[in-house]
Amino acid sequence: MEPHDPVRRVAVVSTGSVVVRPEHVGPTRKHVLHWLLTSREWTAPRPVNVYVVEHRDGLVLFDTGQDRASVTEPGYFPAGPVGLVYTRIAKSRIGADETLPARLAQLGYRIGDVGKAVVSHLHHDHIGGLRELGHAEILVSEAEWASLAGPLPEARGLLRSRIDLPGLRWNRVEFAPLADPELAPFTTGLDLFGDGALTLLPTPGHTPGSMSMLVRGPGRRPLLMVGDLTCDAELLAAGKLPGVGDRRRLAETVAAVNALRERQPGLTVLAAHDPNASALLEGALDGR
Repeated sequence: MEPHDPVRRVAVVSTGSVVVRPEHVGPTRKHVLHWLLTSREWTAPRPVNVYVVEHRDGLVLFDTGQDRASVTEPGYFPAGPVGLVYTRIAKSRIGADETLPARLAQLGYRIGDVGKAVVSHLHHDHIGGLRELGHAEILVSEAEWASLAGPLPEARGLLRSRIDLPGLRWNRVEFAPLADPELAPFTTGLDLFGDGALTLLPTPGHTPGSMSMLVRGPGRRPLLMVGDLTCDAELLAAGKLPGVGDRRRLAETVAAVNALRERQPGLTVLAAHDPNASALLEGALDGR
């Protein structure tokens, strides 16, 4: 990082691993309920990534990973038919040394150092660190928060009892017009510190209120952290969609991200479950 760059460090850690159905990664023509109930294959293990950005004004997380209690605590997930869906869609492994506090410690940080946590969306493998972050500002899009009030939240992957925890300082982001033409075709967002270094962008499709974070600095490649917009940066670059989400909105958002590349040369897409994300981040930071 250059001396006048407000971003001092960008790193990625993984709170365990997950295997999912190949159709989840995509592309697939099958309806999600069809492959969810009939698929017999699993992918190789994929990471559950948390991105760590040290800005001069504070430490920022993009997503908070998966809670180890989800693999150790009976009753973490719903029972009955809804619970069956959770067992069919993914299987996770999280070691005692793979919790969010442990992973941050490996980078030389304490959980108390976190000033802001940006949550791409509210599925359980992105909100697992919330109970450790009562001291921090938690940012989620207004549209994503509103989805909690919809019918059958648990059937839609939203474990309200693990999200709406007492004592958390939620900041529900309402995107405002952006004045930066270099962010086209995105016209709304949130400049997190007012210096253009970290910008939140609406990227709906996987969920109604999914958002991404663009990290920029002088003399280095821009980074776009996209949550579950894709599971594979190469598939996204090719315009291929994952198997989970609203296909129309996914297609629109994927097209917008690929159009953003024209304005942001060298844009590196970093997803939550891309096995190549660590290497992609290292290459971007090294200028490869």
